[in-house]
Amino acid sequence: MSHVAKAARILLATLREIFDEAAYARFLLRSQMASSQAAYAAFWRERESSHERRSRCC
Repeated sequence: MSHVAKAARILLATLREIFDEAAYARFLLRSQMASSQAAYAAFWRERESSHERRSRCC
């Protein structure tokens, strides 16, 4: 595989992480759900509740 192809794969993986596509895919696997509006809503509820628990200093 060429260096350009490797760089492109890394870039795409990074973008999937930034835009939560990878997290959503992991959620679907973990919850054994198919992609749907209800599954995406459950993903966002879980994501928001995990962000609320984080305490911030200062």
